[in-house]
Amino acid sequence: MLEAFSTTCNRRIAFVFLAIFCVSAAIATVLGISDNPPGIFLAYGSITALILAFVHPWRTLKPFRNLFFAAVLGFVIFGILHNVFEAVASRAITSGVLQSLMQVLGVASFLLALMICPPAILVGAIGSVITFIRNRTGSTAESDTAV
Repeated sequence: MLEAFSTTCNRRIAFVFLAIFCVSAAIATVLGISDNPPGIFLAYGSITALILAFVHPWRTLKPFRNLFFAAVLGFVIFGILHNVFEAVASRAITSGVLQSLMQVLGVASFLLALMICPPAILVGAIGSVITFIRNRTGSTAESDTAV
């Protein structure tokens, strides 16, 4: 994550992605994401820009692969946690702080599973494929020029 801010060029690219994140998130908020495809598209685009702000300097396969697997695992875990928190909140006898806390945690888990993990899966998968192809063709091109 610190690689994104290590050099001037990386910092500039990271700030561009962060600006894209802020602008598209603000527009998605204004448009609304409830049954509104352009707003939903902008929300996913903004989160993808946020992820790209931190992963753009990666040049090897391993970090993208780790991101992909962590996002898939996070999607499953947060989906299960959403169901658990909602079940506990609905079973709470009183309407006190515990029920409200469980509802907040359920919504947070749902948003993490539905809004953060799919763009992270996409970035991890596409980044893995691109770095695999780039490293594979780059190594053959180097061996051809050395001969």
